[in-house]
Amino acid sequence: MSILREKLENSNDTVFTAEFPSIDGGGMASVARDAARLAPWFDAVNATDNPAAHAHTSNTTTAIAMKMHGLEPIMQVVCRDKNRLAIQSDLMGGALHGIENVSLLTGDDVTAGDEPEARRVFDIDSIQAINITRIMMGGKYLSGRKINPAPNFYIGAVENAAAPPFDYRIERALKKHRAGASFLQLQICYHPDRLEAFCKGVAKIAPNLKLIPTVVLVKSARPLSFMNDKVAGIDVPNQTVARVAAAADQAKEAYDLTLELARHALTLPGVRGLHVTDFRHDDSLNSFMHDLGQKPRN
Repeated sequence: MSILREKLENSNDTVFTAEFPSIDGGGMASVARDAARLAPWFDAVNATDNPAAHAHTSNTTTAIAMKMHGLEPIMQVVCRDKNRLAIQSDLMGGALHGIENVSLLTGDDVTAGDEPEARRVFDIDSIQAINITRIMMGGKYLSGRKINPAPNFYIGAVENAAAPPFDYRIERALKKHRAGASFLQLQICYHPDRLEAFCKGVAKIAPNLKLIPTVVLVKSARPLSFMNDKVAGIDVPNQTVARVAAAADQAKEAYDLTLELARHALTLPGVRGLHVTDFRHDDSLNSFMHDLGQKPRN
């Protein structure tokens, strides 16, 4: 059983996940370096699948490399670039190497990336992909052909609590849970009231669905403005950007903001942990985890 599944299903421990940096060269030395930085703090780490519609080293090989270096992967599979055959192939490739945690995403449109002329696939969406993964756990491909032994996946997905229509986001979370998702990693939310309403709404209709909100460590107001202007689905209030911009020490103010958001998120119904994205790449990650009461693993 994966560490992530064990903690989320059989304990009350707070779970921490992160995102492994996209690999664009550097070989296993770069994997080892990033794994060493993340391993002391995180129960599982996302192996992304061409995030933001940019080509990188594949999700399956990244997940395998992470596992080789002591990290437990959450292998993401995106529907934008793959039909149902390729998605099932990704999943079975991960299972071959003992990868249990998977997260199924529809994916950003190709216009978000640096090759907007690429053709979209979108043969299926994330909810259908979740259902296919559940079917495979029963020992069959979607076609009905047998898989023996059946893979043992722990299925996750993503959702955005801050994007309208807000009630529909709660409904989508329920659909993903019904399709087979056991946990959701949530998009970064700079509106604590929206996150709270989402978590309360999900907890009422799907109390067994584990929620993992995202927080982002940044150094200044500039990346907050960038996320607001350039990243689909993220809305950073003007007053939040202004708060950091007006501070004498923007790095400290941005850190304090993230800590406030993290502490608030951990109080909400259904929340079992945090997904931490680090855009600072300095020693603040260690400080942040200590401030949340965590101790590094040996």
